[in-house]
Amino acid sequence: MARRLLLVAACALVDADGRVLIAQRPEGKQLAGLWEFPGGKVETGETPEECLIRELREEIGVETQAACLAPLTFASHSYDDFHLLMPLYVCRRFTGIAAPREGQALKWVKPARLRDYPMPPADAPLIPFLIDLL
Repeated sequence: MARRLLLVAACALVDADGRVLIAQRPEGKQLAGLWEFPGGKVETGETPEECLIRELREEIGVETQAACLAPLTFASHSYDDFHLLMPLYVCRRFTGIAAPREGQALKWVKPARLRDYPMPPADAPLIPFLIDLL
């Protein structure tokens, strides 16, 4: 059975204390209540970096540049009706204070504590890469 491929870019935003920002999916969205790395769907004609710059601005009100986004790893996960390909970038240089703009909860979490938060199946395998890096 052929499934559509969905390209989503995600960002591990890292603060000065080495904590990573995660966002809780709001009620009414698929996988509501689970925690994820900020990001979103890569639009037609958009690079993953451009997507993250746009999504970080829209979702949490922080600004960054493509040069500040370092690719770390990616997730490849099959859901029932699509296959998700999700590059994960690390960003340590950004301006603004992260604040929820789409009804989601936000938390800054030490990488070793990320497993304490239930995540979508595609996000959870990314945690060891962040623990090793940070």
